Amino acid sequence: MPVTGRDMERQRLVGRRALVLGGGQLALFGALIGRMYYLQVEQADRYATLADDNRINLRLLPPARGKLLDRFGEPIAINNQDFRVTLVAEQAGDVEGTLRALTDIVAMDEGEIARVLRDIRSRQRFVPVTVRSNLTWEQVSRIEVNAPELPGISIEVGDLRSYPHGRAGVHGVGYVGAVSEEELTGDPLLGLPGFKIGKTGAERQFESALRGAAGSSQVEVNSVGRVIREIARDEGTPGADVELTLDIGLQQAVQERLTSEYSASAVVMDVHNGEIYALASHPAYDPNLFARGIGTADWRRLIDDMYRPLTNKAISGQYAPGSTFKMLVALAALEAGEAGVGFESYCPGHMDLGDHRFHCWKRGGHGRVDMVQAIAQSCDTYFYDLSLKIGVDAIAGMARRFGLGTVPEVDLPASRPGLIPTRAWKQATMGAPWQGGETLITSIGQGYVLATPLQLAVMTARMVNGGRAVVPHIGRRIGGELNPLSVRPAPAIGIAPPFLDLMVDSMIEVTEGRQGTARTSAITEPGWEMGGKTGTSQVRRISAAERLSGIIPNEERPWRLRDHALFVGFAPIHRPRYAVSVVVEHGGSGSAVAAPIARDILLETQRRRPAEPLSDPIAAMAPTASRDRRG
Repeated sequence: MPVTGRDMERQRLVGRRALVLGGGQLALFGALIGRMYYLQVEQADRYATLADDNRINLRLLPPARGKLLDRFGEPIAINNQDFRVTLVAEQAGDVEGTLRALTDIVAMDEGEIARVLRDIRSRQRFVPVTVRSNLTWEQVSRIEVNAPELPGISIEVGDLRSYPHGRAGVHGVGYVGAVSEEELTGDPLLGLPGFKIGKTGAERQFESALRGAAGSSQVEVNSVGRVIREIARDEGTPGADVELTLDIGLQQAVQERLTSEYSASAVVMDVHNGEIYALASHPAYDPNLFARGIGTADWRRLIDDMYRPLTNKAISGQYAPGSTFKMLVALAALEAGEAGVGFESYCPGHMDLGDHRFHCWKRGGHGRVDMVQAIAQSCDTYFYDLSLKIGVDAIAGMARRFGLGTVPEVDLPASRPGLIPTRAWKQATMGAPWQGGETLITSIGQGYVLATPLQLAVMTARMVNGGRAVVPHIGRRIGGELNPLSVRPAPAIGIAPPFLDLMVDSMIEVTEGRQGTARTSAITEPGWEMGGKTGTSQVRRISAAERLSGIIPNEERPWRLRDHALFVGFAPIHRPRYAVSVVVEHGGSGSAVAAPIARDILLETQRRRPAEPLSDPIAAMAPTASRDRRG
């Protein structure tokens, strides 16, 4: 059949289309080859890295937390092995059935089972979920023996913070707990499940040193994230050990001594270098409850306790210091030149100011007394007289030099400043002028004046160490290095030595004198005698009608309406080394209640002798003149 022109035209069209299609295919094939070359040759390193990132996971490992030790190396916060039972859902099959079988070995209520089931539903089925921590060795053994009947159940071992001395020292040592949202700082360690940090006390104060640096584990995972094998492991850097100034044996003795009262606190410190040997607040609680994860019932019991066991009363309890404050008034008057060493005042049992009568604690009065006897017998009227001569601002200035009215530089969180009032303070806070009667009340440590037990111990230390501004502290060595607070020189607070000597002699008269308010609590062991000052602070105003009809004795009042009992002291009197403060909330009389406790504490302190000899480099910074005068 002859080929027509139309056929030839169709063939040429088909040929051109085939040529275009072939060229396009060739171009696409070339582009594909070029792209493959780019990806596999030029970008090989980049995609190899991305592949490794998908295949290899880097996981943080929590470091071992540093230990807390007492001054003699006794462990007071350590890490114990924590046996945990975990469950992998995909291996268990019937998850709830496995949990029910496990309850025959590890008791769990319905709430705990529901919590585990909830955790499993929120995670991939191959991820282990912690069922229970703190297993006993017997429970671990029984789980291992019954492993065939407990599919998906396994035992893991980790670290658990432990406090071998329990309640003793908890308010100074503190405890660890789970990280809250407010405590997240961006440190990836804090986001690890189950990671715990210091919440109170030394655990919180020295957190950065105790925590250490995280380690890491490189693990190979498959496409769904299941771990196949561990490739590399770096254990990180363990936390540093921290040596505290506490003597845990003394701490236990002090804590035990306070249990005779409903609510009390005590501080024992070195008058020359500021080291705290004991810091106790009663009632206390077991920090292991928090380290293990406190239950609802235990938490409710602690927060509902009217005696506030969670509060560290030694550093955050603020109380009217009562008559322990009188020595500061005496020093202010001596320094102002308004009262000499032999200044006397007559006490008829009261002082009238305007139309108000201010009473002395002794109804019939003390008669004529000098400064030493006014302190020894705690005559209120004598200090009313002094305070009117010098004014409240002079008293406030002296109090601040002895550490009152400001937050102590102590290396413990939650310390409170107390309150030392002035004319300007009242005008600024209340919009009212200062009244003369308020000066009288301030002079006996009542009214607006507030101080913590730690501040009262610091005041006493500065009173008997020659007038040096020692700084209290609880950290002694951090990772083997001395705490800077331990070696920082204590500057003089600028009080004339004769004035300080007079205060020391007055405090000795309190316990050793025939009319001293604490004479029945004197230490009789030769060389261990103590000096001190009693205090009783009212928690309510006594009306004129009550005075006329007779004041109800403390022991007959409701507990919350009883006076606070206080005592500050030092020992030994010939070479002061230890200062103590005791506050018994609503305990009544300082001489009858707080002084005997302080005596027992100072006796035990001197038996244990926690302070190094005075020849050690830290104590050598203390002045010797005042000590040698009585040595």
